[in-house]
Amino acid sequence: MSEQIVKDRTVEALKAAAAWPGADRATLVTLATVLAATGADEDGYRYFEALAASQPDQVLPLALAGYFQVRAGADIATGVARLDDAASRDLGPAQYYRGLALAGLPADAGYAERAIADLEFVLAVRDQFPSPMIRAVYHGLAAAYAAAGKDEPAALAAASSGMSSAPTDARLEFNGGWMTAADGFHMMSPRIAEVAPGVVVAQGYDFADFAFVRTAAGIVAIDAGTAEHRVRAALADVGIDGRDVSHLILTHAHFDHVGGVGAVTGASTQVIAQAGFAAERQRQRGNVFPFRYFTGNGVRFGSSDAPAAPVAIAVDQPVATVTSLSVGGTEFVLYPVTGGETSDALMVYLPASGVLFTGDVMMPYLGAPFFAEGSPDGLLDVLRLIEELGPRVLVHGHPLLTELVTVETVAGLLAALTDLRDAGLAAIRRGQTLTDMLDASVLPETLRAHQVAVGPYLAIREHFLQRLYHQHSGYWQPDGQGLEPVGPADRAAALDLLADGKAEKFAAVARILLAQRDAALALEIATAGLARHPGHAELGRLRTQALYRLMERHQLQDPFRFLIYAELAGVELGPVAAGS
Repeated sequence: MSEQIVKDRTVEALKAAAAWPGADRATLVTLATVLAATGADEDGYRYFEALAASQPDQVLPLALAGYFQVRAGADIATGVARLDDAASRDLGPAQYYRGLALAGLPADAGYAERAIADLEFVLAVRDQFPSPMIRAVYHGLAAAYAAAGKDEPAALAAASSGMSSAPTDARLEFNGGWMTAADGFHMMSPRIAEVAPGVVVAQGYDFADFAFVRTAAGIVAIDAGTAEHRVRAALADVGIDGRDVSHLILTHAHFDHVGGVGAVTGASTQVIAQAGFAAERQRQRGNVFPFRYFTGNGVRFGSSDAPAAPVAIAVDQPVATVTSLSVGGTEFVLYPVTGGETSDALMVYLPASGVLFTGDVMMPYLGAPFFAEGSPDGLLDVLRLIEELGPRVLVHGHPLLTELVTVETVAGLLAALTDLRDAGLAAIRRGQTLTDMLDASVLPETLRAHQVAVGPYLAIREHFLQRLYHQHSGYWQPDGQGLEPVGPADRAAALDLLADGKAEKFAAVARILLAQRDAALALEIATAGLARHPGHAELGRLRTQALYRLMERHQLQDPFRFLIYAELAGVELGPVAAGS
């Protein structure tokens, strides 16, 4: 196999951070998940075997070395012994990885019952694991039950994994999100999370989350999702009548936070938003939203069945300065900010409980990637403000953000992203290209003192640099990009000359690229080949395989990319079964 052409910057950064003394456990788990999801088992075995040897007192590297050793088929007995050693020294991750490794072995290997015991244990304590890790548990249990001849539990576990409609040749078990063309994308299975007494967050009911705060004078709702019927489903599960909502506070004007306002507003409901909300709302109406999977049907924005104009929203109280609001004895402090995504952001702080609702001010994409919005400096400003406020807990507009960007990560994120901003601007002044910038300084030394911030930093880093670059450079680039714009059809025609007009040559190159894990380049080649040779079966299959590989790569850390590739491939996933 030839060497991979496009290096995975995130994997290289995770490898460096995982080797730091005192590395955060989440960094090791994230690295292992990305390697497993992309089939890089031999790479994972080599890396974690060396790490375990250098850190003999650490259990997690040992468990991961055994996990990848079994997956790679490199002396399975020794790999299992490593997993057993790790499991005898610690509870939790060791059982998770041992269970998955054993469940992946052939039915005649005799490990099925042990895999079942481990994975059933993980489900019993599932709240101790990040939500994206649970789908793999059900997926593994389905295989282990089947190997043990337990057909009924196997079928139930398979259904609980939500993967019954997923392609069998795609490794999509390492995420908690689900999507269908009809229902749109949900970042986790629906659940009601109580983050403080009387403060609940509806997660996974819609593309974005929304919350309800009980006060002595009624309910205060924070945000309203994408569609009324999804908000009403959450209201029913919480036991709230939408007519009891006295105030609705909107964190910003994006469609996934305002589309369901009709479910939580009545004649007397006071709607509160930032002073720039109306202008931002108008800008959003002018955007073309090209992907159906983000919203699904029954939504007035971005879906194929909704020609109607977006719902009208009248703001009763526009907020231009820091404002304190008391509702039934509960204090809400409203902070109008720019943030990283939109100019009309409004954060909501409950001082008594220490809960800060941030909306999407820290969305890793710094605005929707296909819209002209977002502010790197706004993100840094809001991180400084959050550090000054010192809240107890952050509640973001999406569940993955709430799990990833916690209060503990703020100081490290601020330091590392400030360094990244300064380095990026200096690179732009030197005339460097965007790819040069992305390849440089993959992991700042600043993070050694803030290792808990490694995960969120890497989730934000590439998008931060892309937004910074496009806001501070022209449409003619130092490497000549933009001087002579060339469309996909013209590029495909030129590549067809190289291929002597033969579809088989496109296919041969795409196969090589897929074999060396260059899925993005394989997608380009297969797509270009299909543009010149429509209907070619092998090119169509290779294009689909490239989309699967890209879904696998981004399923854990980049839900927008994951979702777009899923739509292009026509892949649907069901929700993971909720815990009892």
